[in-house]
Amino acid sequence: MTGFVVAIPARYAATRLPGKPLRPLGGEPLVLHVARRALAAGAREVWVAADDPRIVEALTGSGVHIAMTSPDHASGTDRLAECARIAGWDADTIVVNLQGDEPFAPASGIRTAAETLARSGAEMATLATPVEDAAMLLDPNAVKVVCAANGDALYFSRAPIPWPRDAFARSREALPAGGHWLRHIGLYAYRAGFLQHFAALPPGRLERIESLEQLRVLEAGHRIAVALAPEPFPPGVDTEEDLARAERHLATLR
Repeated sequence: MTGFVVAIPARYAATRLPGKPLRPLGGEPLVLHVARRALAAGAREVWVAADDPRIVEALTGSGVHIAMTSPDHASGTDRLAECARIAGWDADTIVVNLQGDEPFAPASGIRTAAETLARSGAEMATLATPVEDAAMLLDPNAVKVVCAANGDALYFSRAPIPWPRDAFARSREALPAGGHWLRHIGLYAYRAGFLQHFAALPPGRLERIESLEQLRVLEAGHRIAVALAPEPFPPGVDTEEDLARAERHLATLR
């Protein structure tokens, strides 16, 4: 599928890892690795929504388009909404939001998000992968998603959902059999028109409680289609420790 665009929000002043887009990974800026993953997915256009001219300089000659956006945006969604206006996409353009800290995002996953949106008719689409162990299920940094029979998201949470009551009453050391748990992957697809609507919605009550922006969409009554990731998504980069792990992972690929 080539009828989609990829947009990458890149905020220089990241709270947990200042200057994150330009932090070196394998001797190159982190954001450049992410841009290459987007280009490999076969999108018709790849844009980086930047907030600092140093990001623009780092991406010179990379083959991506740059939108200089306001440094005052509260979220990546707001930044991409401005990027969409700068790029001039029509309302039906499928936009895949690839986070600027995903240097190993597989191209197949990016394409799957776009295909799921087009196929489902939902306002948004995203990806999930099976929870690997009980520690991940209990980890509030690993967002879980519960889906309806048609594949639409019912709820996203940092809490362990669904809660295996009887099994965890005996032990919380291992997951019971059955494969009922999904970890959310923070990759989104939506049409440009809905992106503008999403950015204009006020933050929802559930979003404020869980600090999960996608809950704003569900609370407003919209659909989010969920597809299984076709291949593993290595963790993103949020901290110094994550960056060191990414360096080790990159070394295994060379």
